[in-house]
Amino acid sequence: MRLIVLLIVLSFPVLDVLATMRFAQWTGIPTLAWLVASAVAGALLLRNERRIFRTKTLAALRGDQPLLRGLLDSGRRILAALLLILPGVISDVIALLLLLLPFNLGAPFATQSAGIGRGFGRETIEGDYRRTE
Repeated sequence: MRLIVLLIVLSFPVLDVLATMRFAQWTGIPTLAWLVASAVAGALLLRNERRIFRTKTLAALRGDQPLLRGLLDSGRRILAALLLILPGVISDVIALLLLLLPFNLGAPFATQSAGIGRGFGRETIEGDYRRTE
């Protein structure tokens, strides 16, 4: 069983590069240009996600956003960036599918919060104050 898993893991990059060369022949796009553009896109996505992850984590700790939604979204984008950096068309298609999947639509995790802070459990009651004796 370990041998089969090892063969699958080791054969994926080889098959991915072969599919990329076949795709490049079919479309006329040079293989090197495809690989460089994909790697640059993955590096830029990874660099941008680092800043966005920090912002989402701080917002979750303040109580402005749910924590789990930000973690899932950031993990999905980081995995897509790593797949874009890997050479090959198949890994690029998987990365684009990860980026296009609508994970954060709806509000399944909206009731979770990471802590107390601004906007969490505080209400302002408007009214007049008068002391009666």
